[in-house]
Amino acid sequence: MGQLTSTMRPPRTDKAPIGSGVRTARISLGKAFESESSNYYLLLGTTLFLVVFGLVMVLSSSSVDSYTAQQGFFGIFWRQGLFALIGIPLMLVISRLPITFWKRWGWIALAGGVVLQLLVLYTPLGIEVGGNLNWMYVAGFNIQPSEIIKLGLVIWLGVILAKKQRYLHLWGHLAIPILPVAGGAVLLVMLGGDLGTVMIMAALIFGALFFAGVRLRMILLPLLIGASAIVAIAFSSASRTARIGSFLGSQCTDTTGECWQTQHGMFALAAGGIFGVGLGNSKAKWSWLPAADNDFIFAIIGEELGLIGALVVIGLFVALAIAFLRIVRASNDLFSKVVSGSVMVWIMSQAFVNIAVVLGVIPVLGVPLPLISSGGSALLTTLIAIGVVLSIARAQSSTTAPALTDALSTAARTPAASAPRAPRAPRAPRASATGRVRSR
Repeated sequence: MGQLTSTMRPPRTDKAPIGSGVRTARISLGKAFESESSNYYLLLGTTLFLVVFGLVMVLSSSSVDSYTAQQGFFGIFWRQGLFALIGIPLMLVISRLPITFWKRWGWIALAGGVVLQLLVLYTPLGIEVGGNLNWMYVAGFNIQPSEIIKLGLVIWLGVILAKKQRYLHLWGHLAIPILPVAGGAVLLVMLGGDLGTVMIMAALIFGALFFAGVRLRMILLPLLIGASAIVAIAFSSASRTARIGSFLGSQCTDTTGECWQTQHGMFALAAGGIFGVGLGNSKAKWSWLPAADNDFIFAIIGEELGLIGALVVIGLFVALAIAFLRIVRASNDLFSKVVSGSVMVWIMSQAFVNIAVVLGVIPVLGVPLPLISSGGSALLTTLIAIGVVLSIARAQSSTTAPALTDALSTAARTPAASAPRAPRAPRAPRASATGRVRSR
């Protein structure tokens, strides 16, 4: 018989197995919907709750003022809701951006805010509200450039301090970039007379230096200079001087003058008691309390929701601070620490000042309650700043997840034979047929 030659071809090895495409798609889909860290969800959930709660309180506190301004009962609420509908998706989109994006383009926010503030101060576009020249009217909306400057300062300080990390112990390297740029930005807002915003910006800058690890003795001198400048600004205006004088006085009984806002804010808190008078049933909002939907919205919260509602709001800000601190602690690079820490100082100091003013602890300052008070510029910039911190939290979870996966896969691939064995117990001696014990 002749030798048979096989015509069968060897199996091709260049083709992937049938199920590999399915596994690849499944892995890609899993990465797209990868679970974020608990820090991410704590910050995001607390922020969304505060925004929704703020919309409810803006609707309740602004209905009367909105009607008297011929905007209907929902005029201010619709405007605030519009900014929330823009700000929340924008925050989520920003949270998906990489940190390198902010390191490269974050300074544009600071430059844009400075340009807009110059237009407010030296062009007819500037609008004076409550004695402060800090607003401009564009396309039917009031814009506050100082809020954009705060956002730009946060990112710019993170970039500069991260670049100069090795030289932060030298006064010259620390003062050259920060003093002219950050100090100049604060000076522009100071020229507009907005003392409350100047204080928040100063706290933001010192918070960035603190989280960057700058020695306290190097911060002490600028801190004293800044405090002296704030005191000088406070007594440069007649209205602010009158408010400070009435605050420092033994009694503030002029409920129709400088003590009007403070006294009626305290009346609203006292009327609320422990459980409040009910949502929407405030009496102070009937033109008795100025800025009820903005600077003094915490008084309306205390009146309608009582002591319990006020404590819940304070607890939410404490939870927000805890989320920021956890992100700062989990950060491995200086940029992430400075940005997360300075945003926390920005929001927490502003909330503290607003609540302290309503409680009569400090003199009246025009500072809104973050994420709750009405104001489109403040809400948008705060949400954008939180979005930047959320992108930092996502970067932290994306760097720790692969390391954990590699460790688990390595442990799974380790053969069981390589594990150390327990020592064997010695065998018992066996008896022979003659009855003697035979040892081995």
